[in-house]
Amino acid sequence: MSAHEQTVGPSAPEQTAVQSVRLAAPSLLGLLRIVLVVVVCTIALYLVWRIRVVVRLAAISLFLALAINPIVDAADRRTRVPRALIILAIYVLLTAAVAIVGAVVVPSMAKEIGDLSRNAPHYARDLRADSTFRHYDNRYHITTKLVTDARRLPQALAQLAGPIEDVTVQAFGFVGQLVTVLALTFLLILHGRSYVTMALSLTGARKDRNRALIIEVNRAVANYMLGNIAISALATIATWIVLSILGVPYALSLGFVVGFFDLIPLVGATIGAIVVALATVTVSFPVATLVWIGFIVVWQRFEDYVVQPAVYGRALNVNPIVTIISVLAGAELLGVLGALLAIPTAAVIQILAREWWSTRNGAHTEQPPAAASPPLQRAAQASAEAPAR
Repeated sequence: MSAHEQTVGPSAPEQTAVQSVRLAAPSLLGLLRIVLVVVVCTIALYLVWRIRVVVRLAAISLFLALAINPIVDAADRRTRVPRALIILAIYVLLTAAVAIVGAVVVPSMAKEIGDLSRNAPHYARDLRADSTFRHYDNRYHITTKLVTDARRLPQALAQLAGPIEDVTVQAFGFVGQLVTVLALTFLLILHGRSYVTMALSLTGARKDRNRALIIEVNRAVANYMLGNIAISALATIATWIVLSILGVPYALSLGFVVGFFDLIPLVGATIGAIVVALATVTVSFPVATLVWIGFIVVWQRFEDYVVQPAVYGRALNVNPIVTIISVLAGAELLGVLGALLAIPTAAVIQILAREWWSTRNGAHTEQPPAAASPPLQRAAQASAEAPAR
């Protein structure tokens, strides 16, 4: 090789060509398309906002249908009763359960509030019998404030009820929404399979995979809703037993209160525990209160690490941060009901996001769909083995 060739280096064809990038002005058709998409999206969002109440009721009905559907399917496979009668029977049982709980809880809680208001001075003397409490009471006047607030409690509750006219209007509005939700839930359970089949027929080659995805979503929501009710029932029974042993009055009513609040994720159990702790103060302070606090702490650990994993299984493997954010967002949007629906909603979004991500990465083209997602494989097998209705 000559000295000239060593100096110059590689020849021109071997050098990498540098391509220049030019930004072309958007065409008129492209601008019109962008404007049209923005206008259509804006109109769609505006319409959704105008019918937000209808959308909310439809979402609630869908979750209730997913929760009740497994019970209806189980009864439908084992009996020859028409599916519509099975749904109506479940409605009757749920209505009877709510009526029984209301008949037990409301009168006893009202009587307890009245007794607490009348016997507040006696309870205050019992509290002052403890030397430690008396020391702080002399400094901060705790019993005086408690007696004053307790005597005002019935009047405060009466004021919270509001005018009769407003209460009546709200009650009729609630009844109307409840009837709408029950009717939509009834239709979704009765004809849900035909609706799903019709929708799946539009998906073409992805029909089987989408069917398995719907089964997985249905299982996740049903496991959460039914599991949450089962866990709250266990909390009710456990509270009833402990309070009966401690001699706390209206133990069953307080058990229902704890079970109701236990339905609310994150903070519900704590709220119920505080309500019961206040009731134990009037029995034997501080022994009964300390026993109750110790029990509820142990029960919560048992519920978190034993009961919930056994009931939910792996259907709701939701990230803790996502759980907290979803519960806060649901409570802000729909109150207590939003907090109840937040975790299953987050689980559904997680399932759909996982499926979208696997599709985006082309996982379903590299291997059969059954191998790409074990939960979907199990769901598809369960669907194939189920008898056709």
